[in-house]
Amino acid sequence: MVRTNPERRQALLDASIEVLAREGARGLTFRAVDKEAGVPAGTASNYFPNRDELFVQVGHRYYERLVPSEDTMTKLHGLRSRETVTELMTEVVNRVYQFRTGYLAILELRLEATRRPELQTLLTERVRADLDFNIRNHLDYGMPGDEKTPVILYLALNWLILERLTLPGIFDEKQAADLVHTLVERAILTPETN
Repeated sequence: MVRTNPERRQALLDASIEVLAREGARGLTFRAVDKEAGVPAGTASNYFPNRDELFVQVGHRYYERLVPSEDTMTKLHGLRSRETVTELMTEVVNRVYQFRTGYLAILELRLEATRRPELQTLLTERVRADLDFNIRNHLDYGMPGDEKTPVILYLALNWLILERLTLPGIFDEKQAADLVHTLVERAILTPETN
């Protein structure tokens, strides 16, 4: 029987993220999740019928936790400039970087998705939806650049985040901020309009 306590379910998914980041996909067991969440043995298996479903639900939970704040979204209504795009991209990089275990867990999920079609479908749909959302906002709010600008920034910034989280000695915080600025400058080649 699948339990319906939403707070407990979120706690189990958050614990799963921590286990994935620390132990990898092979270490994501119901027993490890129960232990990480500090709940009685067998609790996770009451909420998720199998590991495939657990993987899929962890993917959903990761994206739930990374939704931009209302303050971030209101910046789209401000000045439409490279500086605004730089500020937004810096916020994204910092938000993801602050959720270190989440990003490491999603990397594990992406690798696991090569072996689990349902997980691959979920991640493909979710990343595509996020890209479409970012492209639509970029164009609808008249930000400088074109429909390829958010895609270029997505690709480049994801690798910058990966470097910062897995090899922190490569780029420090200031270097990362400078790189975000440079990436935005180079991604937006068209004249700015306000």
